[in-house]
Amino acid sequence: MSEGRKRDAPLLIWFTPEELALIGERMAEAGVRNRSAYIRKMSLNGYVLHVDLSPVAELVSLQRRCSNNLNQVAVHANSYGIYEHEIKSLQKDYAALWEPLSALLKQLAAVVEL
Repeated sequence: MSEGRKRDAPLLIWFTPEELALIGERMAEAGVRNRSAYIRKMSLNGYVLHVDLSPVAELVSLQRRCSNNLNQVAVHANSYGIYEHEIKSLQKDYAALWEPLSALLKQLAAVVEL
């Protein structure tokens, strides 16, 4: 085998066409395209977990835009003398929104790493 190769011990496994089709279906359900990676993960860990995080990613994007808008309001308020306590209150509200979202993302990341 190649000297720089991480996995240098091949394993030959025979499947029926039906079994291979079933593996392909399960790979598609899990969102995995690499058959070797799928079979290795299943044989070593017994499961593959695929989590669609696109709604969470959109939520994070919206949160970032809100934070950016808050910063723009703060700059404008500081320039024109709007009350500082109102800005601090807005910042506190945004922080309160971000903390649960951050905790959720950490929990999801832990689930995906299993």
